[in-house]
Amino acid sequence: MAEPGHLVLVGMMGSGKTSAGRQVAAALGRPFVDSDEQVEAATGRTVREVFETDGEPAYRVLEREALVSALDGEEPSVVAAAGGVVLDAGNREALRRGATVVWLRARPEVLASRVTRGDHRPLLADDPLGTLTRLTEERRHLYEEVAHHVVDVDEMTSADVAARIVELAPG
Repeated sequence: MAEPGHLVLVGMMGSGKTSAGRQVAAALGRPFVDSDEQVEAATGRTVREVFETDGEPAYRVLEREALVSALDGEEPSVVAAAGGVVLDAGNREALRRGATVVWLRARPEVLASRVTRGDHRPLLADDPLGTLTRLTEERRHLYEEVAHHVVDVDEMTSADVAARIVELAPG
């Protein structure tokens, strides 16, 4: 039987990729990689600082590098991919061929209730619900394109989400 590959969690900010991903990694005995944490470690700055100083295009390059690095790792891991990782066609191709992808899908209202103004999410600005509604609509088809599985997380705890993902994990 083939060795299971990487398990990548995609979805909007606030969907629970990091919290569920840590639990999934622990349950599967795999390393956990958070792409935002990888960007912050590589730059010595927060995602917000990278956005404010260098702009979104520079962040997207770093986001791509973090994803590629995670997918290039030999040991199967659980990866919490940045919410916008699906915006890049090359990233979507890498996800389709290099991992099992689980989309953590949530309604914008739920996402907005989970995020905090002023935190590390620079795209939210002063209207989290409006921004999340717009971004969800813009990205929905991209998440659908890469996802092998979809978990609707609106009514689930992070432990419930993690348990569901473990059920879906290959190998």
